[in-house]
Amino acid sequence: MRVSLMQRLSCVLIGALPVFALLLWPAQLSAQSSQLDGERVPFRFNVMLFSGPGVSDSSRRVEEDLQKVPEIRLRRIRADQINSGVLEGQHVVIFSGGSGSVQGRGLGEAGRERVRKFVESGGGYVGICAGAYLASADYEWSLHLLDARVLDRRHWARGFGNVEIGVAPAAAEALQVSPKSTVYYHQGPLLAPAGRGDIPDYREWAVFLTEVRKQGVPGGVMQGTTAIAAGEFGAGRVLAISPHLERTDELNHVLPAAVRWAAAKSLKPRVGETSDE
Repeated sequence: MRVSLMQRLSCVLIGALPVFALLLWPAQLSAQSSQLDGERVPFRFNVMLFSGPGVSDSSRRVEEDLQKVPEIRLRRIRADQINSGVLEGQHVVIFSGGSGSVQGRGLGEAGRERVRKFVESGGGYVGICAGAYLASADYEWSLHLLDARVLDRRHWARGFGNVEIGVAPAAAEALQVSPKSTVYYHQGPLLAPAGRGDIPDYREWAVFLTEVRKQGVPGGVMQGTTAIAAGEFGAGRVLAISPHLERTDELNHVLPAAVRWAAAKSLKPRVGETSDE
C-alpha cells in the first residue's frame, strides 16, 4: 500500500538522526587513511557513470558535481564494460539524463541483468531523468529495480523548465535540500507505485508541487506525483530522481549526498583503503 508524503511527514523525523549519522559517516571515513607500500591511501567511493548510447550532455554536469568531492573516485563506463563485469566491487552506478529506452536497449538483456545483480548484491543505483525511467518496472527495456510505473506515458515529452518540489524531512536531511525547492525539469518520469509483489515499495522522498507542460499536454497530472523515489532492491539501494538537480546551480551538492546514501550498504574499502569496521 502506498504511503503518501503527507502521511509520512509526522513519523519520518524519528528516522532522521540515523540518516544524518549515516551521511556523516562517509565524510569521516574520507579523513582516514592507511599505510600501503609507504603511501597513505584515503577511503574512496568508487562511482561508475554510464557513458553509452542514450546519454545526453547532462552527464557532464553530473561529472562536474562529483569531481569536486575528493572522496568520490569517478569513472565513465560503457555497456560492453558492464557486460564484462566492471561493476564488481564498486559502490555506485549512475545513469544520467538522455533516453531511458536507448540506454536500456543499449545495455541489452545481459547488461541489464548485470546491473540488477550489482544492486541486488549491495551496490547503489542513482538514476536521473532517463535513469529514473530506466530504474522503473514499467518497460521491457527497464531495469525493474524500483516498484514504480510511469504515469501519462503518452505525454512523456511534457516540456522543460523550473518546477517546485516538496521534500520529505528525512530526504531533505539526506540530500541536504530545503523542504521546498525549485529544480530544473526536462521531461523526467511522473512516478507512481506499480504494485509489484516481487519488489519492495518505494519511499516517496519528493513530490512535484507545480507542473511543466507544453501545448497539447493535459494539465493537472504532474502535481502530487513522485519526483524522487528511494527504494531497496535485494541488499542494495535505489534512488530515482526525475528532475535534474545537477542542472540546478544551487543544488550542486546534492548528487554527492545521493551517492553517499546509495553507497551505504556497499561501504567496504578497496585494497589499501580503510573504514571504521
